Amino acid sequence: MSGTAFLVDGGFFLARYRKVWSDRDPNDARTVAKTVFGMALEHLKALDRPREALYRIFFYDCPPLDRVLVKPVSGDSLDFGRTGAAAFRRELHDQLRRQRKMALRLGRLAERGEWQLKRSAFQQLREGSLRWEALGDEHFEPDMRQTQVDMKIGIDIAALAYKKQVDQIILVAGDADFIPAAKLARYEGIDFILDPMWQGIAPDLHEHIDGLQSVCPRPF
Repeated sequence: MSGTAFLVDGGFFLARYRKVWSDRDPNDARTVAKTVFGMALEHLKALDRPREALYRIFFYDCPPLDRVLVKPVSGDSLDFGRTGAAAFRRELHDQLRRQRKMALRLGRLAERGEWQLKRSAFQQLREGSLRWEALGDEHFEPDMRQTQVDMKIGIDIAALAYKKQVDQIILVAGDADFIPAAKLARYEGIDFILDPMWQGIAPDLHEHIDGLQSVCPRPF
């Protein structure tokens, strides 16, 4: 079957969104959801394929953290389920579900109830612009990681390839975790295209994909 599947690593997409669409409100869930759909159409246009060739958009993410943690410095309590970030994530998932041709795949957010130093704070400590005794709550973040997301991406790629549901897959991602699934898809004759949203990729990744294409605005 001639069709294109559009797969989006949600965590990566949202991180890049602020950089490539600096003129858009990153907290406007409706606009963000429409941007995902618009990216899929832009890819089809760049590949000279009609809108009807879009098989489905798969968006992979995790529900927001929904528990109370004690801040590491002040000792104050913070209910992450009531933060603006959590409200945005829930609204985004709701808006994505309303989009045509959209399949929302949710993994799980694993956290250990601990805090870790932010990378930016660690860099400031190394440079000497921040002293250890000046560390505050704002310099820490919960120790969290996504689980099941990469697995769901791999399973969907395998299913699309084995069932011959599409002949082309476009993946929006920024790391190399997708390589085994990409190799399988290519072995099954799928045209596999990576969209890193203008983020640089390792030179050896080129041998595992059929094309590199970013359709979003290029950040300066």
